[in-house]
Amino acid sequence: MSLARAGHRPRPPRIDAALAALALAVVAAALLAAASGAVRIPLGDVLRLLWPGAAQADDTLWRNVLVDIRLPRVLLALVAGAALAICGAALQALFRNPLAEPGLVGITAGGSLGAVCAIVLTQGGFAMVAPAAFAGSLLATACAYLLGRRAPGMAGLLLAGIAINTVAGSLIGLLTYLASDTQLRDLTFWSMGSLAGANWRLLAFLGPWTLLWSLWLLRQWRLMNALLLGEREAQHLGFALASVRRRLVVATALIVGPLVAATGGIAFVGLVVPHLVRMTLGADHRRLLPASLLAGALALVLADWLARVAVVPAELPIGLVTSLVGGPFFLWLLARGRRF
Repeated sequence: MSLARAGHRPRPPRIDAALAALALAVVAAALLAAASGAVRIPLGDVLRLLWPGAAQADDTLWRNVLVDIRLPRVLLALVAGAALAICGAALQALFRNPLAEPGLVGITAGGSLGAVCAIVLTQGGFAMVAPAAFAGSLLATACAYLLGRRAPGMAGLLLAGIAINTVAGSLIGLLTYLASDTQLRDLTFWSMGSLAGANWRLLAFLGPWTLLWSLWLLRQWRLMNALLLGEREAQHLGFALASVRRRLVVATALIVGPLVAATGGIAFVGLVVPHLVRMTLGADHRRLLPASLLAGALALVLADWLARVAVVPAELPIGLVTSLVGGPFFLWLLARGRRF
C-alpha cells in the first residue's frame, strides 16, 4: 500500500509513545534550560517563581532573570528548533533527498547577505539587520523559484539555489573585505548564530507566525508522502506539482526567513533532526512531521543550554554548537556506511 493511503491507518502504539516521550523530553529540557546559566536558579523553584504571588521578596533577582531573560530565550529556542526541523523535513520530501535543508534554495544565504549589507552599509543594530535579513531570505527564495521553474522537475530549483548560494557567498566575501574591525566582529558573531536577542516583543510576532505556518506544513503530510513515491505517481494521485512546489517553497521561506533574521545562522538542525527521526520512526510524514517538530525543539533547547553553561559566565555561539554536533553525526553515518 502507498504511503499516501497508509497514512489513514491509526498510529501504532510505538509511535504515540515516541511522540509522548519527545514531548516530555522537551518540557524537561525547557525547565533545565530555564534554571541553568550564569545565575543558577534551583530547579524546584522555577515553577514557583512563575506562579503569580508565590515569589518572595528575596526572589526578585531570580524572578527577573527567569521572566525577562531565560524564558524568552528558551521559548525562542523551542520555536526556532521546531520550525527549522519541520522545514527540513518538508524540503527533504520535496527534493526526495534526505540531504536537503532550508539553505539549499538560498534562504539562509539570502538572509545572511541581507544582514551583512545592513551591518556594513548602515549603522547596524537589530532594527536594521533583522528586516534586511528577512528581505534577503525572501528575495533569494523568489529568485531561486523563478529561475528554477524554467527547468523540468526539481533539478532547476536545486541548480538555481546552488547558484544563488554561490553569488550570495561572493557578495558576502566582498562586503566582509570592505568592513571595519567593529563590523567584522558583528559579522562574525551574527553568522555563528545566537538566541541572546530573545525578548517577549520578538516572540509576540515570531511565535504565532511560525506556529501558523508550521501547522500548515503539518497538514501537508499526504502531499509529502505522495512526493516520496515520485512526481508521476504524485500527479496520478491528483496533486498539481507546479502549485505544490510553489506552496512548499514559499511556506519554508516564510518560516525560515524571520528565524534567520532573529537568530542568525544556525546550521544542521534542519538537516540532522529529520534524518534521526526518519531513521527511528520511518518515512511516513504523518508521524515524521510532528516528531521532527518536537525533536527540533528539543535539539535547539539543549544546544542553547550547552552554549550557555559550557563557558560560564561567557557563552558559545549556538551555531557553533549545532555544527560541532551535526558534523560528527554525518561522519559517523559515513563511517558506518549508512545509505542516505
